[in-house]
Amino acid sequence: MDAFDPTPPQWTEPAIHALSFCCPRCGASSQQANHVWINRRAPVISDDYRRKWQEFYDCECGQAWWAWSSDRPPQDWQKKDGDEP
Repeated sequence: MDAFDPTPPQWTEPAIHALSFCCPRCGASSQQANHVWINRRAPVISDDYRRKWQEFYDCECGQAWWAWSSDRPPQDWQKKDGDEP
């Protein structure tokens, strides 16, 4: 399965919106998901004119969930605001 496939996989249909960027049922991170699909067909423009997408995750506990790409927490390797260049 391709995360960028334009057709949503069947497992995304019962997905619920996670308010924190983790599985709402078991608390697993997005990195622990069995499958990932990104809805790039319908980007949303935020107030600061940045695009965000729905990211769908099929958790190992069986719960399908989604969250906005803009809600994803920064990774350790990403620069944070105010970091030295």
